[in-house]
Amino acid sequence: MCAFCELDTYEMENDHAVAIFDKYPVTEGHVLIIPKRHTADYFDLTPMEQESMQRLLEAMRMRLLFQFRPDGFNVGINCGRAAGQTIFHVHMHLIPRRSGDMDDPAGGVRGVIPEKQKY
Repeated sequence: MCAFCELDTYEMENDHAVAIFDKYPVTEGHVLIIPKRHTADYFDLTPMEQESMQRLLEAMRMRLLFQFRPDGFNVGINCGRAAGQTIFHVHMHLIPRRSGDMDDPAGGVRGVIPEKQKY
């Protein structure tokens, strides 16, 4: 069974999605936004499900700004094994970033292919 389908406690929820803190956070406050309907690929979600995820993303961003005071955020979704997806229930990462949390963050999410991060 899917671990995300079995969730019973959330930080926030709406009709089509939930938000939880990541069990293995990249940084303090790392959040996952997860649609309630089980589907592997973000591009298979309905527009309403995508909108519900976006609303939770915005709400959790506001909460994290107040609670953790980050200096920035990374937002990402891995779609498919080739993109690094390991849990095949769509989930969006909201990762708070702090100045100095890495030597040179330039390029941000481009770092998924390290030699392409800096340009």
